[in-house]
Amino acid sequence: MAASGGEEAEPSASSPSSPAPWITLEEWSGSAATKLSRTAVLTGTSSSLAIHRFGSRWGQVWRKILGAFVPEGFPGSVTPDYVPFQIWDSLQGLSTYIRSMLSTQALLSAIGVGEKSATVIGATFQWFLRDFMGMLGGILFTFYQGSNLDSNAKMWRLVADFMNDIGMLMDLLSPLFPSALIAIVCLGSVSRSFTGVASGATRAALTQHFALENNAADISAKEGSQETVATMTGMALGMLLAHITRGHPFAVWFLFLSLTIFHMYANYKAVQCLSLTTLNYERSSILLQYFMQSGKVLTPEQVSPREHIFPFWARWRRLIKPKLQHEHVRLGAKASRLAHSDLMVLAELARSCYKDAKYLLLEKQGDIYVFIHKHANPADILKSYIHSLVIANLMNKSKSLHTHSQLWMNEQYPIFIEKLRSAGWAAERLLSPATVWRAHWVHGPANS
Repeated sequence: MAASGGEEAEPSASSPSSPAPWITLEEWSGSAATKLSRTAVLTGTSSSLAIHRFGSRWGQVWRKILGAFVPEGFPGSVTPDYVPFQIWDSLQGLSTYIRSMLSTQALLSAIGVGEKSATVIGATFQWFLRDFMGMLGGILFTFYQGSNLDSNAKMWRLVADFMNDIGMLMDLLSPLFPSALIAIVCLGSVSRSFTGVASGATRAALTQHFALENNAADISAKEGSQETVATMTGMALGMLLAHITRGHPFAVWFLFLSLTIFHMYANYKAVQCLSLTTLNYERSSILLQYFMQSGKVLTPEQVSPREHIFPFWARWRRLIKPKLQHEHVRLGAKASRLAHSDLMVLAELARSCYKDAKYLLLEKQGDIYVFIHKHANPADILKSYIHSLVIANLMNKSKSLHTHSQLWMNEQYPIFIEKLRSAGWAAERLLSPATVWRAHWVHGPANS
């Protein structure tokens, strides 16, 4: 039929001159654009549909199972040290849950479970006192060390698990000293309370470190799945071993001590795997000292083996060796402890070397005291700490410490910070305990 108005009619779908309709659609799987894998190709025409699948069904099932335990986009969504850390962390967790069954069995025996002479009210009171002391210990530990946990995450991670070992040891000892049962049980509970606070705080810091795609919540959730599997496995093995070793105290102690040694080793290996990118006291000192010697900046992977992660290592080392450079720095010094002569020195320095700075530095008896201005921001605190380390480096090389260190800061500090960022460091702030003491200063002109 001819079109009216001189317009040509559109060809119909069945017109011999029109091409047959077709489409090809690919199916890809993956949560990250760089980690996609093609799973199927669909080719459709007006009369047929062809589907070509890639991979096996078992492979798809395995990916779904794996997705419950690793973050989305793994391994590209996490740092390279995530896998070795999680392996060692799961192994130490497994040994912990096995030992917990042995120690809990001993604790229940100590408070009288299974004995006719034991009373319900007595056991309840002992359990309540144990929990009460644990809660109190956790509050006190948070009060004294809460602000220091993220700045020394590696060390406190080791401390947390060591205190957990002490708590389990106390539970295992409780049946051997019935006259001191309450004291031993309370000490064990306090030790484990330190573990809960320190482990939780350091875990949060490490989760932020692992998250490359702002996926800290996903990493935390998947870590919970991994821990659940380790818990269930450890509890099952622990119940089996507790049944086998029942009535054989030598076997119980041998098994417990062997697992404790492995637990401490696994924790050390887990912490040793970490290459943290944040700046704390020691990492900043290592980086600056190398930069002043070579003009280059170490990467997080290069700094990691140079860190000292054992608890209280610095105190033991100072008995036989001199202080390291960062141990000479007193960040956030208390102004009310200044002597009159020190105050006059600071006044002169405030007029000359630090007139535009948000901090004042005072060298006294080999230590550098850093007075932070009350309006200083995190970048100012980092700058003040680096400046104090520069003075510590120049201590035996220059008589005009403040003048020479200020020249170095003016010329080299911006270069140092830029190289830190290029090497993968988070150079926005210094991880340090909360700076409680700050200062504000005004000064008059110098004497003519």
